[in-house]
This record gives sequence, C-alpha cells and structure tokens, in this order.
Amino acid sequence: MNILDIIYDKVPKALKALYDMDMGSENLIINVTKKEFEGDYTVVTFPFSKQAKKRPDQIAEELGVYLIENVEEFTKFNVIKGFLNLSVSDEYWKTFLADVLTNETFGESKKNGKKALVEFSSPNTNKPLHLGHIRNILLGWSTAKILEKAGNDVVKTQIINDRGIAICKSMLAWQKFGEGKTPQSEGIKSDHFVGQWYVFFETKFKVEYAKWQESDAAKSLLKEKEVKEENVIEFFKKYKNEYFNKYSQLGAEAKAMLLKWEDNDKEVKDLWNKMNGWVYEGFETTYKNLGVHFDTLYYESDTYLLGKDIINEGLEKGTFYKKEDGSVWIDLESEKMDHKLVLRSDGTSVYMTQDIGTAKVRYEELGTEKMIYVVADEQNYHFKALFAILDKLGEPFAKGCHHLSYGMVNLPSGKMKSREGTVVDADDLMAEVIKEASDAATEIGALAGIPKEEQEEIFRQIGLAALKFFIIKVNPKKSMIFNPAESVDMQGQTGPYVQNAGVRCRSILRKLGEYDKGLIAQYSDIKEPEKELLQLIHSYPEVVRDAAEDYDPSHVANYCYALAKNFHKFFNSGLSVIRAETEDAKSFRAALTESTLNTLASSMDLLGIDIPERM
Repeated sequence: MNILDIIYDKVPKALKALYDMDMGSENLIINVTKKEFEGDYTVVTFPFSKQAKKRPDQIAEELGVYLIENVEEFTKFNVIKGFLNLSVSDEYWKTFLADVLTNETFGESKKNGKKALVEFSSPNTNKPLHLGHIRNILLGWSTAKILEKAGNDVVKTQIINDRGIAICKSMLAWQKFGEGKTPQSEGIKSDHFVGQWYVFFETKFKVEYAKWQESDAAKSLLKEKEVKEENVIEFFKKYKNEYFNKYSQLGAEAKAMLLKWEDNDKEVKDLWNKMNGWVYEGFETTYKNLGVHFDTLYYESDTYLLGKDIINEGLEKGTFYKKEDGSVWIDLESEKMDHKLVLRSDGTSVYMTQDIGTAKVRYEELGTEKMIYVVADEQNYHFKALFAILDKLGEPFAKGCHHLSYGMVNLPSGKMKSREGTVVDADDLMAEVIKEASDAATEIGALAGIPKEEQEEIFRQIGLAALKFFIIKVNPKKSMIFNPAESVDMQGQTGPYVQNAGVRCRSILRKLGEYDKGLIAQYSDIKEPEKELLQLIHSYPEVVRDAAEDYDPSHVANYCYALAKNFHKFFNSGLSVIRAETEDAKSFRAALTESTLNTLASSMDLLGIDIPERM
C-alpha cells in the first residue's frame, strides 16, 4: 500500500474514532504540501467541520495527533489554519525506493477486465497525412498506451475514408491528365503522388469556375438573384459548391465516376484499387516513421451501408420518426439538441447512420465497452448526437463512448488548406524537426566523434521527441501553433529537455558502475531535492490513472517535464552521486537516479518517445 492509499485509508478511520463521523475516502481532499510549508502531504479539514462541530484548525490538530500515534509512516505534523501537513518517515521513502527499483511494472494498474477501442487517424485516401493528422495520431496512440497502462485491454483502430466525391476528384484528375504516370516513374512518395492529383483537380476546377463566372449563364444568375456589383465576388465565393453540383463539367464527371463506383463498374473499381493502394503504401511508411500501428482497420467502402437496419428497427419502436418526404429523423430536444436526420428521403445513409452501424458492429465483433473517437472539435455536435442516439437505442456500450475532441494545430505561418496544396505533409514535418535537431546538436558539437549512423539515429529520436512532446503537452481541447524551432529547445518545456534528463541519468550510472542496493536502507536524513524526486516518482501511477480517466495525455507529458526538471534541480543541488560523502549516500542517490531514469523512460514511452543513449 503506497502512502496515498494509507492516507485515504487511515483518515476516515481516524475521523470515525475521533468524531464518530462516516466520511468516505472519495470525499477527502489530499494534496502534496506546498513548498513553503513543512510536510509531504496535506489533508484539507474544512469539509469535516460541520459534522465534527469544531473549527477546521482544531480538527487538524486532533487528527494530526491521532495519525502520529497510530500510523507508523508519519513522523510529525503541523497545522496551518484548516490544513494538516503530514511528514512521511524516511523509512517509508527508503523502502519505496528499494521496491520501485525491482518493480518492472511500476505505474501499471492491474487488469480490470474492460476492453477499450481507440479510433484515431482515420484519413481520406485523396491526400497524404498532414500536421492535423499528426496531432490526431499522437493523441490517439498515447491515449491507447495510457489506457493500457491503466489496466484496460485496448484495440487501436482507424476507419479509412476510401470512398466519396473527394476520392473521385483525385481519380478523375489522374485519369484525364496523368498520362500513365506513377509514383515510381515520378520518384514521389505514393500518397504524396495521389494528393497532388487532388490539388490538380482543384486547380483545374478553379480555372473552369473563373471562366464560367464570365459566361451568360452566370450573368443571368446574378440578375436573377439581384446581386449588387459590390457583392459579386462574395456571392461567387459562397456559390462554389452550388456551381460544382449544377453547372461544372468537372463536377459532373466526378459525380458520374462516383455513381459508377457505387454500381461496381470494373474500370472505375480497378482505378480506385490502384490509387488507394498507392495511398496505403504511403500511409504505412508514415505510420512506421511515427512509430504507430493499428490492431484493426475499417474502410468506409465497407461501412457506408451499415446502420440502415438499426434505423428501421428503431422506426418500428418509435425511437425515430418519418417525415412526409420519407426521410427519417430523431428528436433530440430532450438532450438540448435539435432534430437529427438519420436517413435521407431516398433511403440513403448519412454519416450518422454509418457511425451508428459501425459502433454496433465493433461492439459485436470486439466486445469493447469503451469507444474513444479521436476527432477534431469541428465534430463536437456530431458525436454528442451520436452518443445520445445510441443511448436512446439502448445500446449497452453507449455510456462508454467518448469523443476525444481536439483543437486545430497550425504553423506560425498560419492555417493550412488541403485543396490549395498549402498543407504541411506529415513526412515533411518529421524531416524538418529532425533537421532542426541535427542543426542544433551540430552547432554545439554535442555528438562529435560518434559514428555518423549513430548520430542520425539520435537526431531522429530527438526530432520525433520534439514533435510529439510539443503537441501532446497541450491540453487536447486547446488549439495550438506548432513551432519546429521552439520544439527542439533544450532549455524549454520540450521533448529534448526531458530526454536530456534521461541521458544525464544514464551517463551518471555508466560512470558509477555497480552499486550496493543493500545500503539504501542505511542512508539517513533524506534531503529536500531527493524527497521531491521521490514524491514525483511515487505519484506516477496516479498520473497514469488520471490521464486515463480524463483521456488526456497532456497529464503525462507535463509529469515528464516536472520529473525531468526536478532531476536537473537535484543534479545541480550539490548532492553528488559519484562523489557522495558516504557509501550509503552514493547507493541511495544512484538508486534514485536509476528510478528516475526508469520512470522517465516509462512515462515517455506512453507518449511514443524514446530516450537516446546520448545526446
């Protein structure tokens, strides 16, 4: 039982003994004692005052006396108003340190028998993965790792959007203008190659649209709509989609191709398979470079017809209702939403229909009690409605659904647009941060004398740490700007800064060599920088549990930074490891250094980050 468990166990018992008060541990407020006060952990006594019929400071005093007399792990206490500050014995900390050194699963919770599915990435096959996907992927991967650490069985999945008008745009552009070119013939990464044709289609469409705006048909439209001359430009900006559907030759050809795809036209399906195959090959390379993989894959071409049977069953039970035009809806006003369309009047699905069907199929196939959807905050309403519908349908997994919503991520240069080709590809971004890491290390001569191949691997590890940490440290709900140059700063709240703490630990342990772990128990008078490190290491399992409960990897990232910062503080405090004043001090500090390294490696692994051997 760790010290927090002891506090949560003993304080309610003390309250019962002192005041005949029944207080559940869930109602306790326990904090790490603020640095300006003596103590390790603080119990807030204000909530006990009403039942105990005493002032909070009186309760704190009496509670402190009781705990010191009855709990061997506490050595002294002090009271600041209604705050009881407890000091933990050195014996506890030494025992903890010795135990954690041999605990290879430190931070893990026992298996809870629950199965969770995390859906992330879920790209379109008309373009390569970009910066926005990177935030999605990193959040999804890290969330899956954290949930696993917290005792869940986890399935990592994605639903690949491999059909629809956007995919047909890329296909049509290549068919009309590609002249048989391939990724191999052009020497271009295969998903980038396909993405270029999507941009090419949009370029051609813009030219077509601009030309049409000068036509008699367009002028007649302006007259019909009574558009004033000063509003013409704004009108045509908003009319773009309408033009695509009503007048555009390219639009008509793309829509015709989509209809052929739906009719299983062999030529179109062959082209679709070829171009999607190029994209999947490119995606796989990017995922591998990012260090992620999936356990299962779903394809929209397989799922887009799902859900219709569920809607029809719900219609019979009165969960849904049908309008005069034949469309099917659900009333979500009781959930403070509006009425939501689930089937069009022609009987075709909308995205909601597909998502309902896909969720049920996943539950039946995988038995997942939790389903976490990592999707940008633009879809907040969609997922709120989806979960409400699943609940109304009585699906057993509905309460376990969670939308891990995240804000936009941009570069200092501004927003990105896929259609205009201004998106920063994931591969290019990874290459850029690796180059930033290489340039920074080369400038200070940090890896001089190390073989080139080893240097390149270290640069890769540092660059990816910079990218991943910079993105994950931000609360998912916040929008953010990713700055490649800032991300590799060795002095800021960055991945390389945390890595450097781990590398420093390794360097100390290499120089020290073997040490006698049996001497840990003989060390006396634990110093403040040592205790701060011990407390942080001690809190790791709780951080993992909180991150899993909140579906927020930034908890872990910020913990990594705090642990690294405290180790650097310990390193610079004058408490030498190698030149320690006694052998027992050397062993204690060596064990503390090793435990810091192990905990840093474990927590950074939850973010998908490695700690290199040297930097």
